[in-house]
Amino acid sequence: MNPTRRTVLLAAGTGATAALLPASPATAVPKAAGALQPYANYWYPDSLPSGAPGAGITWRSLKAWRAADDTDLAFNAASVPLAARFTPTPANTTARGGQARIQSLVSFGPTASNPSQGSATADVYALTHWSYVDELVFWGGSSGEGLILAPNAPVVDAAHRHGVPVLGNVFLPPVAYGGQLRWTRDLVQKDAAGHYPLAAQLVAVAEAYGFDGWFVNAETGGGNAALATDMLGFLTELKALGRAKGQRVTWYDSMTVNGSVSWQGALNNQNKVFFQAADSMFVDFRWSPGSLASSGSTAQQLGRSRYELWAGVDVESNGWNSAVNWNAMVPSGSAHVVSLGFYRPEWTRNHLPAGHTPGDFHAADDRFWTGRSLDPAKPDATDTWRAPAVSVADRSTVTSVPFASVFNTGHGLYWYEDGEVTSTTPWNHLGLQDQLPSRRWVVRTMGRRPAVTFDFADAWRGGSSVLVDGTLDAPATLDLYATRLPIGEDTVVELTHRADSGDVAAELAVATAEPAGPGQPYAYTYFPVAVGDRWGTSTVRLTGLPAGGTVHSLGVRLTGAGGAVKWRLGGLAVHDQAAQSPAAPVDLRITGASGGDLRFAWRAASGAGVRHHTLHRVLSDGTRRFLGGTAQRAFFVAGLAPDGDEQAARFELRAVGELYTASKPATVTHTW
Repeated sequence: MNPTRRTVLLAAGTGATAALLPASPATAVPKAAGALQPYANYWYPDSLPSGAPGAGITWRSLKAWRAADDTDLAFNAASVPLAARFTPTPANTTARGGQARIQSLVSFGPTASNPSQGSATADVYALTHWSYVDELVFWGGSSGEGLILAPNAPVVDAAHRHGVPVLGNVFLPPVAYGGQLRWTRDLVQKDAAGHYPLAAQLVAVAEAYGFDGWFVNAETGGGNAALATDMLGFLTELKALGRAKGQRVTWYDSMTVNGSVSWQGALNNQNKVFFQAADSMFVDFRWSPGSLASSGSTAQQLGRSRYELWAGVDVESNGWNSAVNWNAMVPSGSAHVVSLGFYRPEWTRNHLPAGHTPGDFHAADDRFWTGRSLDPAKPDATDTWRAPAVSVADRSTVTSVPFASVFNTGHGLYWYEDGEVTSTTPWNHLGLQDQLPSRRWVVRTMGRRPAVTFDFADAWRGGSSVLVDGTLDAPATLDLYATRLPIGEDTVVELTHRADSGDVAAELAVATAEPAGPGQPYAYTYFPVAVGDRWGTSTVRLTGLPAGGTVHSLGVRLTGAGGAVKWRLGGLAVHDQAAQSPAAPVDLRITGASGGDLRFAWRAASGAGVRHHTLHRVLSDGTRRFLGGTAQRAFFVAGLAPDGDEQAARFELRAVGELYTASKPATVTHTW
């Protein structure tokens, strides 16, 4: 296995053995960028490096940024507000709510050439276990590309749909990785009035782009106490300005009060002033059980929660094979000590061999977040990897109707509409990800447990569906969604499903109360639904359940004849009235063209209820080919060419509602 950048630094004897390191080497050359292709944005604080940037890299100054001049803003601005979430009764007896939380530092791509709106591949880190995450850091930055990285819209939209705030990254690299102290001084410069202009700029960027604040990582050595004082003033102003906009700040345990970079692995007198100026702190990996215990006590003495400390857990190289002292953070027999900060959990994708499939990735990601048992209600006590589901209670955002999911994970090998393939091009766009089940997968049966997975071989809509595969020698109940959905007189639940093979009967499972206690099953009421060998939608009225009550959980119960069964779930919807199609988007136009690369823009029609937009091309034979979808009001398509001898290409844009009803199309043509 290739060494990590951290072990390289250790071997080099630089003393930076615990640094949070760049997502990619500064010398890496990004992919060639098309003139119109939008990417996630990145900057230096003010002054730029000497020389010229590498291929595909654009050097920018944050100080000079203005939203009005940002030609890619429409592609990068998130559109989904941060959802509120609740904690249902834990699925097992060891997971706890209100104690340790999880921060995840993820590199979704290189600093430069990280596409704003997905790309034509299914090979992507499509995180779906949001229910265990409390803060996501969009990790990146390098001395040769840019130090300040804004999250792209798909990641923010997916996270917000699940109630997870997303932070951009401010990375001031170690000198060994090209860090220059002038960039730290640039960041904390003051104006004539004594304010910090780049603190205001960071807040303005987060507000314009729709994300939730900043992770500040000051690791460039050589500073002094005066620089530390300026950094403290900068953090204080960043937090104050950001709080007024609903933003937050996380500080990394690196710079100390004397301005040097000295990783403490603890909250102590060397760094507590920075913690006090921030909302939380990532505690460096050199922590010990004793230092975490004292850190938690110090936080409480400061009037803060001990769970505002994220103890670093480095999983970049070994994932669930990492040696971790879990009892130092989340002991099983007593209150949690601090929270967890996972560094680079996208190992679940990166460690896979070439040619891996989306299914391979999700199998690995389920193993990481749920544990070896793959069932959060039945943790494997012999598993040395204490998965988040074992310690941390899951959360859900399913609290209002209408609610619908087609179990779209945000990537796929094909694109499906009403069970038909409308694009054979692999794709990813996390902003199209649905609200997904928070505890995967809880299956209760007295017989053999069937396998439950997201499957990419077929879908009702989007790129994936839920596949239950196994021998049903006893009824098996699958928990799908923990909810807080009101029950009205006209509330219905719709299941879109089919049996691929085997003899199986299906029932919708509805619970109107929480379980008796952690680890206990829901008391479901069951409603039979007809099963066929083609996609079909069963509509269930919640007859017999109290109007004015609340649905606490939705699931399905499958009963077989004892043989092998494959049953597929393509969609679930809950609503009180017939679905209404949203109004069509207006003013659809092509705002840029270069060969077969096109930029589209439009305005949303008045009225609420638009989940995202889909763009299709109408071919010369009248068929519609899916080009992409987005929750934004702009979209980029690359590599188009004339269809036969057509003189102009015709495009259709539709608004898609929360129940997946589509508007009438807005159309535009492009002359070749």
